[in-house]
Amino acid sequence: MRDPEIFDLPVSRRATASYKWDSSPADDVIPMWVADMDFRTAPAIIRALIQRVQQGVFGYTKVPDAYFDAIIHWFEQQHQFVVVREHILFTTGVVPALSAVVKALTVPGDSVIVQTPVYNCFFSSVRNNQCELVDNPLLYRDGTYQFDFDDLEQKAANPNTKLLILCNPHNPVGRSWSAEELRRLGEICFRHQITVISDEIHCDLVYASKRHVVFAGLGNEFLANSVTLSSPSKAFNLAGLHVANIFCSNPEFRKRIDKALNVNEVCEITPFAVDGLIAAYTESAGWLEALKNYLRSNYDYFCEYIHHCFPEIKILPLEATYLVWTDCSALNISAQQLADELKEKQHLWITAGSVYGVTGQNFLRWNIACPRHQLQEALDRFLVYLKDVN
Repeated sequence: MRDPEIFDLPVSRRATASYKWDSSPADDVIPMWVADMDFRTAPAIIRALIQRVQQGVFGYTKVPDAYFDAIIHWFEQQHQFVVVREHILFTTGVVPALSAVVKALTVPGDSVIVQTPVYNCFFSSVRNNQCELVDNPLLYRDGTYQFDFDDLEQKAANPNTKLLILCNPHNPVGRSWSAEELRRLGEICFRHQITVISDEIHCDLVYASKRHVVFAGLGNEFLANSVTLSSPSKAFNLAGLHVANIFCSNPEFRKRIDKALNVNEVCEITPFAVDGLIAAYTESAGWLEALKNYLRSNYDYFCEYIHHCFPEIKILPLEATYLVWTDCSALNISAQQLADELKEKQHLWITAGSVYGVTGQNFLRWNIACPRHQLQEALDRFLVYLKDVN
């Protein structure tokens, strides 16, 4: 079977306790919201998990050297970034990792910078640690987003600000930040003694016109003053296995983060997490390339359809992720109303951009990681809705 045909195969996920598919009572809803994919994961990962199941014993897991070796090799080969074994801390997910890092590196009342529109769990991780959110909104210009360095310089100068959470690549706007952009951001932060937490969960989903730049890989100062969060969950559709890693070179920071992971009881991972990550990073690079080609073709199809049927809607460039950010301001309907009515009238579930901060209030975020026929049906329903309201 050719690679495109693998991703065209329908996978029935309804009535499987799927958060994405079974959170709506409607049995014909098309969910294009939460960020997991409707594709079977790589064959090597499935084989590894089957082998583990056939053993039939699922006791406590000692994470083996092969786990760390797989991470080190993957990041060196894929991202030209050398991860030191002693710098790796494992945990159950990037959000628990983020919360643990914030807990470790702040005290209640400290301020943490975020850059909206941005992944909404950043907000809760900051607030749950009794810290203050400081927004450094991205600049939306000429149909794309940039950092607002002037605003960042001003807000970073506040001595109460201790952290900046970077989304690299950026969810939901689809940016793959360049080395130049990241270097300038880091220089501002370090000048004001601000540590950068770089969420790089989408690092393996960067398309051919770009390459992922690991923030910590930009030099010794960047390595020493940042913490990197990573996981194979987005690229290999493994969110349900609950596995993520923290890279931290600063020994004092790492000690405090390790303690926070233990305090929060997210310091252990399962045998399925271990075997899934090893199979992803050691045997599944070819599958990932095929996946990215398919996702890119889905994006091209999405753009062609929208441009032909409703060109007033602006589709932002997709440099990374499988999340398409669309500017719907021409419709003169709030994103939340639009998302609510699409779900109610067309049983099409898309995320309102306002979830990611007030700067996202005129946008929708689409998850296009699905077979083409599903994407086409979703767009057909979207078109019916637009015809009804115009």
